Amino acid sequence: MDAALIIFLIVVLAGCYLQAVAGFGLGMLLVAVVGGFGLVSLPALAATISILALVNSVYALRGHRAQLQGRAIFTTSLGQLPAIALGVFLLDYLSQRAVLTLELMLGLFLVLSCASMLLRPKPRAEVSATWAWLSAGFFGGLAGGLFAASAPVLGWFAYRQPLAVAQIRATLLAIFTINAATRTVIVAASGGMTKEIGLLVALGMPAVLIGTWLGRLPPPISETALRRSAVLLLLALGCWISLRSSLALTG
Repeated sequence: MDAALIIFLIVVLAGCYLQAVAGFGLGMLLVAVVGGFGLVSLPALAATISILALVNSVYALRGHRAQLQGRAIFTTSLGQLPAIALGVFLLDYLSQRAVLTLELMLGLFLVLSCASMLLRPKPRAEVSATWAWLSAGFFGGLAGGLFAASAPVLGWFAYRQPLAVAQIRATLLAIFTINAATRTVIVAASGGMTKEIGLLVALGMPAVLIGTWLGRLPPPISETALRRSAVLLLLALGCWISLRSSLALTG
């Protein structure tokens, strides 16, 4: 087993644990560490993340279906479904014709996402209008299609709603499930499922199940400290990826 695969499995385990404890982590950690260091191509990595995230979300949803907000899930999905297809198309196009531009987009996405998560969203007095859920779904779907990481966009929006935390988390998990399933179907229908993706998924699945199960155990530090540490790490990686690709583009 080579070093790249070991790093991949460690990040999957850590990402699933963080996802189960704090509600985000799997997609962003994988795309930042594994994609940022070029250990796996971004299209293959994004397809792998989608399948692993699908398993993680379905598993984590067990016992929380009573908290699901049907209207929010339906409206967000209407916005995200066409955007996922657009994101997958852009990823495929840029990965073949403008790799450095794609890496710069990844770095900026990480920086902006982390900045939004460091700013605590102010809860609204009432639930957002339908058009706002549709818009959040579109931009979340676009991020999901490009990088298989829609949590920063949708999470920031959802946590502004005047809902119980348990309702927000369960609803987000359901939305992520739809996002990951849709992305996987699109990639499979376009013939993008390769042996490399199958191998990564097969090897990563045990780490997904273990990491998600470990999420039931309290972390050694507070959830707030865990979230902040993860976000600062991702922010540093995003700055590094942005700087590296910017220098390569201008040099």
